[in-house]
Amino acid sequence: MITHPEKLLFPADGITKGDVCAYYEAVAAVMLPHIAGRPVTMERFPAGIEKKGFIQKDVSKGFPAWLQRVAISKRSGSEDDDNVYYPLVDDARALLWMANQNAITPHVWTSRVPKLREPDLCVFDLDPSQDPSRDQPAELRTAALAVRDLLAELGLASLVKTSGSKGFHIVVALDGEADFELVRRFSLGTGRVLVKRHPALFTQEFIKVDRGGRIFVDTGRNGYGATFAAVYALRPKPGAPVSAPCTWAEIERGAVGPQTFKLRTMAGRLAEIGDLWRALHDRPHSLRDATAALERLLTDEDWKESLAATTRRPVSRKQPR
Repeated sequence: MITHPEKLLFPADGITKGDVCAYYEAVAAVMLPHIAGRPVTMERFPAGIEKKGFIQKDVSKGFPAWLQRVAISKRSGSEDDDNVYYPLVDDARALLWMANQNAITPHVWTSRVPKLREPDLCVFDLDPSQDPSRDQPAELRTAALAVRDLLAELGLASLVKTSGSKGFHIVVALDGEADFELVRRFSLGTGRVLVKRHPALFTQEFIKVDRGGRIFVDTGRNGYGATFAAVYALRPKPGAPVSAPCTWAEIERGAVGPQTFKLRTMAGRLAEIGDLWRALHDRPHSLRDATAALERLLTDEDWKESLAATTRRPVSRKQPR
């Protein structure tokens, strides 16, 4: 049962909690195969998106008995009961339960139970700057295609979706044989090659002020416990944009942008083209050969700089008393 379906979650658009629940019920058939078995972090907005929301990972209490969960220790190897109990959204009932918690966006792991330490996805999140002097749509399109082409050069097919926010998510289906450390190293190396080949377009600098208006190749989604917005997830932005699959041809034509697809237009989109990611895992990839190819393209200094750029953090500006 949906409680308070009249509550406005997107006030400027007149989109209610009932509308959000109806959306997730409508997309459940195409969404669930992509998120089943993945630990979920909920991005909740009890007072609507114009008020501050919060992130919830743990569902230790206040959940229905039928909801599937997975217990994950906060500390590797700990014998204490310090688990986080992540929800698993394996059926439409669980998806609607999540929506009824005013959870606009489910963020999911790149691995699934029971193989939580062996991801079956590698994700590249393109995060453009907000520099008004740059042609962001054209640069973002060029960047997405450059990622696709490099992955193809490495022998890897990729698919793409809008983020529903600022950029695009580019994914490679994996065979689940590599652990997070290997996938993380591969994604870091791929990012470094992109920066070397297109230094005016890409950056791996975590600190925003150091990006110089360039597009951040965010490979941080490939760590253990890291998440990305689930495919077909709504995002807490005006208009209720959707993180939806698109085609590379649409990217090439400039026919789609990060927020092209909306809650109110996805039904027509799915009726027209169906789930563009339905064959995502039909031919999963090994990273063995691709990583070996990267090793030939990068020097030891390249690897060090890639790691340094992605792990630098701002120095505190607080002055000691």
